[in-house]
Amino acid sequence: MKRLLAYILCGIGFTVHAQLQQTQPVATLTFKDAVKIGLENNVVLNQQKNQLEYTQLNKASSLLQLGPSVQAQGSAYRNDGNSFNQNRGEVVNGVIDYVNGSISASMPVFNGLMYVNYYRQANNVNEAQLHKVNRSTQDVIRDISNQFLQCLLDLRLVRINEENVHTQKVQYDQIKAQVDVGSKAEADLYNQEYQVKNAELTLVRARNTFKNDKATLALTLQVDPLSFEIADVDWDMNTVMIDSLSLQEMYATAIDRRSDLKQAGYTQKAARFGYSALKGKYLPSIYFGGSYGSRYNYVHGESNRSFNDQFAKDNTQLSYGFSLTIPIYNGLLYRSQVAQTKVTYENAKIQQKNVEVTVQTDVIRAFQNFNDAKTNYEAASAQLRAAETSYKMERERYELGITDITQVTVSTQAYVKAQSDFESSKFTLMFQRLLINYAIGTLKFEDIP
Repeated sequence: MKRLLAYILCGIGFTVHAQLQQTQPVATLTFKDAVKIGLENNVVLNQQKNQLEYTQLNKASSLLQLGPSVQAQGSAYRNDGNSFNQNRGEVVNGVIDYVNGSISASMPVFNGLMYVNYYRQANNVNEAQLHKVNRSTQDVIRDISNQFLQCLLDLRLVRINEENVHTQKVQYDQIKAQVDVGSKAEADLYNQEYQVKNAELTLVRARNTFKNDKATLALTLQVDPLSFEIADVDWDMNTVMIDSLSLQEMYATAIDRRSDLKQAGYTQKAARFGYSALKGKYLPSIYFGGSYGSRYNYVHGESNRSFNDQFAKDNTQLSYGFSLTIPIYNGLLYRSQVAQTKVTYENAKIQQKNVEVTVQTDVIRAFQNFNDAKTNYEAASAQLRAAETSYKMERERYELGITDITQVTVSTQAYVKAQSDFESSKFTLMFQRLLINYAIGTLKFEDIP
């Protein structure tokens, strides 16, 4: 009875879960919608945008540090014992309350251009981060495009295999009828039964592949994989086939538009200005400053002048002037800091050179892959036409008794493979065209059809 009750409860749970899945609204996700959702939810991209906000604020702060700094100070305290009372000009033993207030300002006159170089460094760091955000955006578009097109390819392969299963079953029924009347050998029926089972197995695997790739896309988009269906795309393949750019044009565009290359350039400049800023610590620094303040003293048990007389007249103090600081010896601290920033600067130059080579390599690879994809698409189109013609011809010959079931099976498999190869070549060509824009640095959300 306990087992029976457990089975009933499990059945109810599975039924409720299935009903919830059926009642859950399912939206049709287009290619452009997928890219839009990915740009909104991508973790790395959002982190880079947050970092951009910081670099913008740091840039403004570095600029304002070139000007004066102003601060106000105040204190109130009690002293019990001997203390000097400046109003009376003598030492008083007792309880005295003090209230102090002052405002001061300082302005850098010369510090080896340290703050100027710090501002230049912050400005270039901000520009580098801006281009990093742009390149991260292109990375997201590329990744989602790859995953979405893979899901579309999987969906097409599922449909091809569904049609193949249907065709194989129809052919099985026909052969069975012919075997029953004695016009076909029984071995043909066994062979066709295997083809049906094999086609069903291939269909199951194709559906599993589609579900897995769809789950990967959903994880990238940060959405529920059961909440959407993949919408088909309708691209004009003729336009893609005639679209072509020379290698020299692509490389020139990449040098001008690649955000990662610009980021490396600004990062190298920022490191250079940071290096120059710290070298300014070797030089003397001059500051101009001034302060104005006053205080009030109250001696308990004695007669005291009023707060207004003391704070506004008696105890006011104004001071201003220049300060000069000359570094003489600090245990090689400045030298160590400068050496560290020099290493950062040298590494930034190496990284910039590496990015330049990477850009050139990416352009060449994208150019070659796109031309290869176009050639492959043309070959797959020709293969599909040939396989379809051969398949139809072998079916007719088998119906007439001219050929055997083996030739029909071979032609059927070749036709299914040709269909799969054609769909694969088409989506590969679509993706390679997007990679052209990615390689030359012009890929943007508006490019998604």
